[in-house]
Amino acid sequence: MSNHMMAIDNETVVYLSEQVVVLCSCALSFVGSSLIILTYICWSDLRTTPRKLLVFLSVSDWLSAASYAYGVWSAFTVNSNECIVQGAISTFANTSSFFWTVAIAIYLYVFIVRSNQRVADSLVLFFHMVSWGIPLVITIAAVSLGKIGYDASEVSVGWCWISISATDRVLWMLVTGKIWEFLAYLILPILYILIKRHIHTAHAALSEYRPILANRPPTHSFSSMADVKLTLIPIIFIALRIWSTVRFILVLAKSPLKLHPVLMTLHGIGNTLQGAANCIMFVFFTQPIRKRLCDALCCCSKCQAEAEQSHDVPHRLLPGEDPSTHIEE
Repeated sequence: MSNHMMAIDNETVVYLSEQVVVLCSCALSFVGSSLIILTYICWSDLRTTPRKLLVFLSVSDWLSAASYAYGVWSAFTVNSNECIVQGAISTFANTSSFFWTVAIAIYLYVFIVRSNQRVADSLVLFFHMVSWGIPLVITIAAVSLGKIGYDASEVSVGWCWISISATDRVLWMLVTGKIWEFLAYLILPILYILIKRHIHTAHAALSEYRPILANRPPTHSFSSMADVKLTLIPIIFIALRIWSTVRFILVLAKSPLKLHPVLMTLHGIGNTLQGAANCIMFVFFTQPIRKRLCDALCCCSKCQAEAEQSHDVPHRLLPGEDPSTHIEE
């Protein structure tokens, strides 16, 4: 039997190494989501509608990372109120994250491809109703019917989700996450391919007028970075979430591979790292925000150095000075 984990009476024991990896992933996602939210609060001129939607996504990822971390840290072994609360919060946050990820893609599609900012902005209220409302209704229904609880890590890595004792747990796994995950796999690549194709077509049309616009500053680096982001968004989402889907399929097939150590580790990382991935793309790979962060850090380090220097100055007495006089000053 593997020294990585074992199944005893339908209980998968997650060992310390898996807990440490998942907790580190949760911490990165927690910090990344917080950084996205803080940059939006601190710099008002960066508060565009797409970044506002990203903040709402980050709130979901923040809640998801916190609830997953609590579940992994607590290492539940039976149904309890804490287990149900943790499972309910992670179910709500995780499902909401799917909806907000798709909402951002729909907004960008309407804004860029359809070239209609008014319609795109009018969708924001609808996004709120769907991305918060549907997960909330699903979560309340699942808790009310006793479907949330200890799942023996059958399709998780230490946290609580759909109770292992629920006879219709496969159906509730679909309703509380998997069906929305499958839809996101289909919708995201299609929308981002359409957006990229539209941008490339417009870029090719604009290139005909470049000789006339000779004095215009080059924007190749910015357009290429935007192109890279549009490629990475669906790829990163699928790369992170696919391991959970693979494990779900293996559970349906009753395959022992669902306990494979590598698969378990990838599942734990993929479900908890979305906030960190968004931070890398939309904070560290976004030049204006990256520059402001660097300036802020440099300013803080400079202020700290000046404070230390001023703290040292009173201890340096000039020739002929009386220490008691210096203390008086």
